[in-house]
Amino acid sequence: MKKQYIIPIFVPHLGCPNDCIFCNQKAISGQKNNMTKDKAKKIIDNYLENLNAIDGKIEIAFFGGSFTAIDEEKQEELLQTAYEYIEKGNIESIRISTRPDAINKQILKRLKKYKVKTIELGVQSANDYILQRANRGHNFNDVKKASKLIRRYGFKLGHQMMVGLPESTKIDELNTAKELIKLKPKMVRIYPVLVVKNTKLEEEYKKGVYEPLPLVQAVEICKDLVRMFVDKKIDVIRVGLQNTDEITEPNEENSQVVAGPYHPAFRQLVESGLWYDSIVGKIKKLNVKVKEVEVTVNPIDSNSVIGHKKENVKKLKELYDVDLVLKQDENIKQGKSKIEITKTYNDFLEEKETVKR
Repeated sequence: MKKQYIIPIFVPHLGCPNDCIFCNQKAISGQKNNMTKDKAKKIIDNYLENLNAIDGKIEIAFFGGSFTAIDEEKQEELLQTAYEYIEKGNIESIRISTRPDAINKQILKRLKKYKVKTIELGVQSANDYILQRANRGHNFNDVKKASKLIRRYGFKLGHQMMVGLPESTKIDELNTAKELIKLKPKMVRIYPVLVVKNTKLEEEYKKGVYEPLPLVQAVEICKDLVRMFVDKKIDVIRVGLQNTDEITEPNEENSQVVAGPYHPAFRQLVESGLWYDSIVGKIKKLNVKVKEVEVTVNPIDSNSVIGHKKENVKKLKELYDVDLVLKQDENIKQGKSKIEITKTYNDFLEEKETVKR
């Protein structure tokens, strides 16, 4: 399978008809100024110059703002700029992110003309009250209509959802995942809510009206969500906001994050937790006291199996007195594993007895 390369072009806050309670796109994207044709060309040329993508697929992605809600002339300008690279054979396709209430047949026809392949919708929640509370300006029925229309026109559908919105509960977030699964997206992004500077959410946080999720709780919820999507073969392409100069530890000088479940390796925490649960679950099914377990996985999964800062290795030892031995095998499919009990507690006792003799 060819590797996918993304050239991200951020169009922060263009096209957004209102300010979502959690949103400061210029901080989140790291972009301080609006996008122009010349800036877009410069970004694309720079990426192409540095990408070694002989065996890969390259896609230009317009992120940040509600792309299809911006001025039509600006849309055409940016799409035409990207399309020129498709015509020259430099890239294969275009991806955009937008609002559910900024999709209709006319818009989709325009996107088709410029070879847009993927459309990601900012859904955030399936609960209309929570959407209203977050000042989203659309309801979940808009999500359903837009999703069905996007799929009908032959685009790849993506969804973005949030965890920890004001007054949202774990049940709301699990229900959102269930509702999104019904709409058959090809991919999803899951974003735990961070309190960012110069947002309405920051005001609520400082007044004590809003309390962000603790990191541990955010990770646990995201683990359940990832399981749900993966079980339905929906690709989870991101968990947590990307770490940037602005989106980083709240106590760092240039950070725009005030509070919330930020971690530079948030996705790894989630994936490591899933691997830990899987290993412990298999061990518990065995009618034997395990002393050492050998886990063989694809090399890509190695870091997640071990855990962030070897957390899984430490937890297995501390809680179950089990030693984890990791082996790698490229023939094992990513996300799968082979678990073998290499030493039981009886073996361990026999070894000790032999040493004594």
